[in-house]
Amino acid sequence: MQSLRRTLALAALGAVLLPAVAQPSEPADAAPLAPPASATAVAKKPGFVRRHGQLSVKGTQLVDKKGEPIVLRGLSFGWHSLWPRFYNEQAVQWLQRDFNCNVVRAAMGIEVGNRSYQKDPAFSVERTTAVIDGAIKANVYVIVDWHSHNINLAEAKAFFGEISKKYGKRPNIIYEVFNEPDYETWDEVKAYAEEVIKVIRQNDPDNVILVGSPHWDQDVNLPAANPIRNQQNLMYTMHFYAATHQKALRDRTDEALKSGLPIFISESAGMEATGDGPLNYAAWQEYIDWMEAHRLSWVTWSVSDKDETCSILKKTASDTGNWKDEDLKESGLKVREYLRKYNVEK
Repeated sequence: MQSLRRTLALAALGAVLLPAVAQPSEPADAAPLAPPASATAVAKKPGFVRRHGQLSVKGTQLVDKKGEPIVLRGLSFGWHSLWPRFYNEQAVQWLQRDFNCNVVRAAMGIEVGNRSYQKDPAFSVERTTAVIDGAIKANVYVIVDWHSHNINLAEAKAFFGEISKKYGKRPNIIYEVFNEPDYETWDEVKAYAEEVIKVIRQNDPDNVILVGSPHWDQDVNLPAANPIRNQQNLMYTMHFYAATHQKALRDRTDEALKSGLPIFISESAGMEATGDGPLNYAAWQEYIDWMEAHRLSWVTWSVSDKDETCSILKKTASDTGNWKDEDLKESGLKVREYLRKYNVEK
């Protein structure tokens, strides 16, 4: 996210490299609410993953075990190394019950923070698997996100080998092998992804794998022109922050879809790409309408409590859910409204 990149003085450089489309950023904080009517209705049915089962990719569309189109909508946790307190099963269950998420994203920080994967791999895996286990119990899908802006091939192979061996038979799992490449070329990202995919496929031949593209998942035109070959169930990620990224990025993504590239929106929100500034409700709704029209899955950033627009929680929010309206920031209230509206199954 961009607040962290901003501290690394990358935002200014990104503006030079990306004149057409600005890069996204990665912003790096009682009685429970009654579940919404939609969540109550869903709770009476079999769990979401139990109904839809093994996911796969058909053309550009994510489909369920019956081969029917499916749209996943949910929330991403913030960097585990900065907000580990929310990485627990109870928080996942609350996101399913109250927000009506059918997918969550565990954003395991690789370089950032004193408890990053590079500095404390055991802690990182423990926090990430807590979210995975919570998603399995809550019967929702979970994106296991290698949350980095740099190539760390040896570490990524070790991690995804471990996770795919432990969870590869679970239909809940989606692997995101590179959150947001920044200045790497597509050839470099592609070569890296191919190596990590080989490791995953040794243990898990079926579950969906997400691959990022250069310039913070903006340049989806590059994999569209030169996709990874001889692999099944791959999708490519696009990220947007609606107050910054508007029609130009949608047009670019439309062209990638027309070329046959499957797209998954694994990170998005309604404010500026810095993760701060006011919500642009009109621009966000345009993106929501566009995603719904294309049946694109989308995830919003983030379950964290930083003093920043994109962090959906205030400092008053408990570690384990049961959040009141007053514990949610404006972005949290709005994304919950979207999820309750669009994640209702007939």
